Amino acid sequence: MKNIQIIDRRLLDQVSGQADASPRRRKNHNFHAAESDACHRLLNAVEADSYIPPHCHHDAGKDETLIVVRGRIGVVFFDERGSVTSKALLVPGGDVAGVNIPHGVYHTLVALEPDSVFFEAKAGPYTPLTPREKASWAPAEGEPRASSYLAELKRLFV
Repeated sequence: MKNIQIIDRRLLDQVSGQADASPRRRKNHNFHAAESDACHRLLNAVEADSYIPPHCHHDAGKDETLIVVRGRIGVVFFDERGSVTSKALLVPGGDVAGVNIPHGVYHTLVALEPDSVFFEAKAGPYTPLTPREKASWAPAEGEPRASSYLAELKRLFV
């Protein structure tokens, strides 16, 4: 029998608890079986102090779709020089619950509430970001300026 997974409050609490305990303050729960799978589907729990550096995906097959299922997530879009071009506030049941991000668009996400979780779908297989896909104008994860940059991003949603 196939392994059916119910996406309920218990699963959301479980993945949020793992994110809370993680040094990066976020955690994936994959529904795809392997990193080599053609389609990746996952829950991504993000705590409010987790910094996801701005990035893009150059591969034409790497558009990604995000739908928030708990909490509040801000999505910020940038041009190639790091100027904010637009933003979206994702709220379950709100005016905007999700976003489709085309390949080649620099973006980041900020959790605006503890225990925020979004569902993500994108093409596999998994490949790490290349240096060209990482935003050279933004601090890398773990750099001293990352927390102040995260605070700047969050102010876009106040």
